[in-house]
Amino acid sequence: MQEGMLLSSAELELLSRAAKNLLEDPGVKVEDDAVARELLASGAKPGHQSSVLRLPLPMVEEFLALAPRSFALADRSRARREVGLDSPSLFWTGAALFMRDRLGIRPIHRQDLADFARVVDRLEQVHGIVGTNVEEALPPHRDFAGFRIMAENTSKHLRALSFSTKGGEAMVEMGKVLAGSEGLANNPIFSVGFTAHGPLRWTSSALGLFKVTAGYRIPCMVNGEPMAGASAPVTLAGTAALGTAEILSGIVINQVLEPGRPCIFNLGFAHVMDMRNGFAVTGGPENALLAVAGAQLARYFGLPSASWMCTDSLLCDGQNTMEKTLAAVTHAQARVGLIWGVGTVESEKVISPIQAVIDNEILGMTRKFLKGFKVDEESIVLDEIRRVGITGSFLDSPHTLAHFRGAIFEPHLSVRMQGSLAGSRDTLLARAEDRVEEILAAERMPILSQEQSKELVRIENSYKALE
Repeated sequence: MQEGMLLSSAELELLSRAAKNLLEDPGVKVEDDAVARELLASGAKPGHQSSVLRLPLPMVEEFLALAPRSFALADRSRARREVGLDSPSLFWTGAALFMRDRLGIRPIHRQDLADFARVVDRLEQVHGIVGTNVEEALPPHRDFAGFRIMAENTSKHLRALSFSTKGGEAMVEMGKVLAGSEGLANNPIFSVGFTAHGPLRWTSSALGLFKVTAGYRIPCMVNGEPMAGASAPVTLAGTAALGTAEILSGIVINQVLEPGRPCIFNLGFAHVMDMRNGFAVTGGPENALLAVAGAQLARYFGLPSASWMCTDSLLCDGQNTMEKTLAAVTHAQARVGLIWGVGTVESEKVISPIQAVIDNEILGMTRKFLKGFKVDEESIVLDEIRRVGITGSFLDSPHTLAHFRGAIFEPHLSVRMQGSLAGSRDTLLARAEDRVEEILAAERMPILSQEQSKELVRIENSYKALE
């Protein structure tokens, strides 16, 4: 292991070679005839099983070279943030099935998602919101129904969650409305992604999404989600090799469908199985190791990376904070490009606005730590030390007044007071709850124009009518 790195150059080369060997033999299952035909026309070879294609090394390298090394993600505040090999990490929320707040846990309803998006819109360390389940909508409609709700309640980048091919088409139409005259290629206000159904299999759902969103330069996150000990070897090296093969095949497929499409290499969603109880672990040290390895592998291939900061805890408790902080620090230190999971608990089954506010605090501390501090003649302030002198105080120094805000982290939630002065709401959890209530009670300007809102509703209703 090289100092400061998890994997050496030789280890990265070994994992790369193993992944590419897997794509040549046995290959990857492609469950879409049209996509399979395009792959065969681009150099793929028939495999030994039905729907399996072998991807020769020259083909893999040719199409990987088409994927850009960096690209921008936009939002509707006109911000454009670079996602590249060494750009600062961006943080997103995560997908879930349930909502937890002060009232307890329940399926996610439309108002829950709207409130969650409004809270996220006010969190300065969070750059995007991920689509999720919406209970009132029929399953085939939940992706674009949720997309509209998010668009109405936050100006942050929208990471669509896809339930169907038609849903992908609907969200492209909605995205065009939000992108305006610049178009999606120049104003990428939303992105998509899908996970390989391992081992070594791309389903018709995933391939359908890749097809219908191709041609617009919509960024696509390609996820390998191997589970060590279940859908992948129990050794982390074997899991990394298999997950890398799945991701590389997905990126090749996307480049065949749309040469030059921005793609994100995501090994950071890998799981491990707790063999004592068959539990899929998302918040353990192995998850952090695989995310860091994924960042190094992505950089090795010249691609942006992704991961999630997850916890297996059921509540906003000590285990939760321990696992979330380990993930945030290690992933950001490894320069993972996109890290999602803000606001999630219980292995990404649950989202919580309260957790999102706490995670925002964790991310602020993480960024402060990774930024370090400047050491030069100006920051050492030798003359000021001499001026204050022996036994003097810097509390009333003009230099302190001029520089303390940038020098010292100022938390929003953390408790910093004498216990004798603390009130009943002076805990991290209580302050987070109060912050959520404060955000939701505040007046706000509409996110969308009336014309945009009407057009999104029209698109939603038109796609619902197709069922």
